[in-house]
Parts: sequence; C-alpha cells; structure tokens
Amino acid sequence: MPNESGYWKAALERLQAIDRQWPAEGAADSAARAEHESRLAACRNWFAAQPFPRLAKLADQLQPGIDRRRFWCALVPVERAVCRTKITDIDILTDDLPQDAEPLQPALPVTVILDSLRSAFNVGGIFRTAECFGLKELILCGYTPTPENPQVAKAALGTESRIPWRHVDSTRNAVLACQEAGIPCFALETVAQAQPLESFTWPLPCAVVVGNERFGIDSDLLRICDGMIRIPLYGRKNSLNVGCAFAVVAHALRCQNASPFNPKAER
Repeated sequence: MPNESGYWKAALERLQAIDRQWPAEGAADSAARAEHESRLAACRNWFAAQPFPRLAKLADQLQPGIDRRRFWCALVPVERAVCRTKITDIDILTDDLPQDAEPLQPALPVTVILDSLRSAFNVGGIFRTAECFGLKELILCGYTPTPENPQVAKAALGTESRIPWRHVDSTRNAVLACQEAGIPCFALETVAQAQPLESFTWPLPCAVVVGNERFGIDSDLLRICDGMIRIPLYGRKNSLNVGCAFAVVAHALRCQNASPFNPKAER
C-alpha cells in the first residue's frame, strides 16, 4: 500500500510550483503562456494517474485556460490536507458558556455569505463575530472551509454550534436564492462606487457578501448584488483583514438596529 501522505505532499509541491510561476495578470507573452499551460497539463495528468480518489478527482479542477482563482480550488484543499496551522491565541482560549445558554438579544435577520474564503482561522473568527453580534445565519460557499475543519472549530470557540450555517457550492446561487426569498444582498468591497458604511442604511432582512482574502468578490457577482458597501480607510493600506472588516460591519449593523439595553450584557 503506497504512503498516501507522501503523495499529498508531492501534490502540494507541484501545485505550489505552478502557483509561484503563474504568469502576471494581462501578460501577453505567448511563449510564457504556452509554457504555463504545459506545466498545468503535466500536473493535471499527474493528478489523474494517482491511486487515491480524492487526489485523482482534483485533476478535474485543472482545466486548460483556468484563471488563478479557479486554480486555487485545487491548491487550497491540498494545502489543508498537508499543512498545519501554527499555534495562536485561540489555543489558550476556551468556550466557557453552557450549550443551552440563551442569547442576550434577539437575532438580527442578517445572513452572512462567505465567498470562497481560504483561511480556516478567518472563517472561525467570522463565526465567532457573527454569534457575538447576534446575526441570523452563515452560508459558506465554494471552498470556504466548514466547521468540520478542526481549525475552523478551534477559532470559532463553540459558536459554530450556536449559529445556523450551511454550505452552498456556488456563491452566485446563494445570492440568487436569498434575493428570491426577498432578502437583498450587499457586497463588502473596496471599490470606489461602493457606499461608505457610515452613511449606509441597512434594510432588514438582508445579506452581507464577504469575499476571498486575495481576490475579493468577482465582478460578475458584484453585478447581481443589490448594492456595495465599503469601510472608509485613512492609512496607506486600503484593505483590512477579512475577519476585521466583517467585525466592523457587524458592529454597524447592530448599532443601527439596537434592541433595548439588557443589563445582563454587561461583562
């Protein structure tokens, strides 16, 4: 019986090599593109020949002409299978609430749609933030890791069992399903045409679409959303960590739709 872990490591090395040599966006060098497609084809053939079904199936993701975002749909699962997250402050925190603890305020009818987030730590943090601010549910799309991933559960600190969630393969389908149910969807993005958060009036119910850490939200997906919001920033960097950005939005939602003060909320 071959050593499966060795094959996964070899798979990761091959994919990372392609990722490192990915042609620059908009590159017109036909020779470089041809070489890139050749590397991709060789990698696809290697995956297809593997004796382990989970590895062999990833060959389907490596189609000719794929963009880097779709390439990551093969790279990310392999990274998760091989790599281990370093210890963080989450390792020394515990979930100190009983499972039957009641929320301090009624849940806001807000759905959080995560569009192919890469980091299990970020996803777990968003679970924790969404539960802390009393939001309704999360929809995890694409290759966003779910709470079955131990790193998500670790960062969520038990909140993954206190807020409803589900997985949907297509973010587009998740947005359209919300809209068909009468729930408008608003994308959190840094684009100039997005409305500043402080002047945005949230309708309820609503959904917030949060994009991939590197690529943000696809322009095709932005077009079908009911609006875009951005967090004005004043430093040299024009973007926040996705978990931090979501926390700012969750706080704004709760402030605009605050319930009467509950003295039990004091910590």
